[in-house]
Amino acid sequence: MRRHALVAALVLGAAIAAHAEPYTGPLFDTHLHYNDEAVAAFPIADVLARMQRSGVRAIVANSRPNDGTLALATGPQALAAGVTVVPFVRLYRNRADYSGWFADESIHTMVQQQLGSGTPAGPYRGIGEFHLYDSANANGPVARKLMQLAQDKGLAVLAHVDDDAIDLLLKHAPRTRLIWAHTGIGGASVARVRALLLKHPTLMGELSYRPGLTDADGHLSAPWKALIAAFPDRFMIGSDTWVNARWSDYEGLMGGARLWLGDLPPALAQQVGWGNAAALFGVPTPR
Repeated sequence: MRRHALVAALVLGAAIAAHAEPYTGPLFDTHLHYNDEAVAAFPIADVLARMQRSGVRAIVANSRPNDGTLALATGPQALAAGVTVVPFVRLYRNRADYSGWFADESIHTMVQQQLGSGTPAGPYRGIGEFHLYDSANANGPVARKLMQLAQDKGLAVLAHVDDDAIDLLLKHAPRTRLIWAHTGIGGASVARVRALLLKHPTLMGELSYRPGLTDADGHLSAPWKALIAAFPDRFMIGSDTWVNARWSDYEGLMGGARLWLGDLPPALAQQVGWGNAAALFGVPTPR
């Protein structure tokens, strides 16, 4: 019995030792919303303080409506907090726009107007996040126009879609840098994700909410560790603060990302946590 207990303790100790310390470098949150309900509940000083405490040094901001993004990009507060704001034009003026934007010409007009106006932090750098609950709607007239607009203007696109929609969207604009929100929240297999990454060199994966990414203890699963290692320049992290509860737990979300990033080799953890997004948007690494 004592021998068995000793062996079990050694096995447990080896398992614990296999996990490195959490990643401690800067984070680039590539999926952040400051929606109207968050604006009402969390003042800008509060959300920036949460980012500071989490070591988040840059964000992709996109909000419903775009007023929240403009608020983050306005004035000296983000700069003083050491947070770089990369603004995206979101397609949603209200919740009703989620389900029909892909065929709504007024959305196309609104995006063009927003792009023309820019933000206090500079020009918009992307379009999205948008949702497609039916992949066939990737062929909608406005979806096609916006993908082609992004390609023509060198903008990134943040899309919450299934794996079939990835193929359809990139068929319209194969040179567009498409950030796949959650890298398939519906649970596309690792093999399917790998095939899409091989097929589409402009596809990148954002990893919030990704089923199967981590185990019950929050550590990186073996299949995802292998996939990220095979495509070191294609993944990034995000918070997806789509409801206020996500803002309340912002530091916990970022701490969770730091935990599984720590399971990667240090250089790769820095790429996924910061470097890939920073390279995409030309954001210098903080000192």
